[in-house]
Amino acid sequence: MTGLSYLSAAELSTVGTPTLWAATIAGVLALLVLDFLVTRRPHEVSLKEALGWSAFYVALPLAFGAWVWSRYGSELGVQYLTGYLVEKSLSVDNLFVFMLLLAAFAVPAVLAQRVLLYGIAGALVLRAVFIALGAAALQTLDFAFLLFAVILIATAVKLLRDALSGHEQEVDINQMRSVRLLRRVMPVVDEYQGPRLTVRQNGRRALTPFALVVVAVLATDVVFAVDSVPAVYGITEDPYLVFATNAFALLGLRALYFVLHAALSRLVHLSYGLAVILAFIGVKLGLHWAHGVWPGVPQIPTLASLGVIIGVLAVVTLTSLRATRR
Repeated sequence: MTGLSYLSAAELSTVGTPTLWAATIAGVLALLVLDFLVTRRPHEVSLKEALGWSAFYVALPLAFGAWVWSRYGSELGVQYLTGYLVEKSLSVDNLFVFMLLLAAFAVPAVLAQRVLLYGIAGALVLRAVFIALGAAALQTLDFAFLLFAVILIATAVKLLRDALSGHEQEVDINQMRSVRLLRRVMPVVDEYQGPRLTVRQNGRRALTPFALVVVAVLATDVVFAVDSVPAVYGITEDPYLVFATNAFALLGLRALYFVLHAALSRLVHLSYGLAVILAFIGVKLGLHWAHGVWPGVPQIPTLASLGVIIGVLAVVTLTSLRATRR
């Protein structure tokens, strides 16, 4: 089988046994707890510390991919690696938005990693919800792949339009609905109080700027989950592999942010590349749906998808570095 197999409503298959799901979720929770323990004392992250954690969070998913390859064969191994690469690429774009939010809210450097950790934890919960909804849609809706294709192509068009207009580099916290709603519900103090979300002021409970930025980050997580989950379902139909790729891509974001902080501002063409990748996966999903209706319609093999994704990322990275070399 060279690509995704067409599945009817009741035939969605997965390698995720109850034991494997339990072990994976327990591992993810343990890593989150470890990250919260590491950040319990606010401090500026050194490059050495960030590189060490980044190396760990790159080696871990690669080792897991090697296990999937050896345990379930090369096809699922390639699907996992391709899905992980797609999710990691989208997570870098997520990091770019986090960087803009941290700057817009003037988050102190010592609190940055705790904000990121709240964002990552929220993103994991949201991705789990969307993955479950996606699996339910694939099992009950014959046109689910077509729906996912439309979502991805629409997202690609929006990314391209924002990149051409420069809007993807703008964050106006006063116009964010989540921030405006919080300010209506509770008063907000002007100064950060460490990682505290609320303080007591004049006998009333008030929010801190830290609470506002955390909510803003969580609100952006919803937007990213909408396109991220359909994108990886375009690579593999296995809900377990979809969850694993999302979890591994998100867990290392805290450390990766501090490694790539300077480089992120140089990836000026990343949005163009992500638009191409999402549109490509949208076309792949559309062809997959059409193949189930008309068997003569060709499909795009997963290995070819991996080549296209790597090629696009390499091109936009090189062009970005060239455009910002000064």
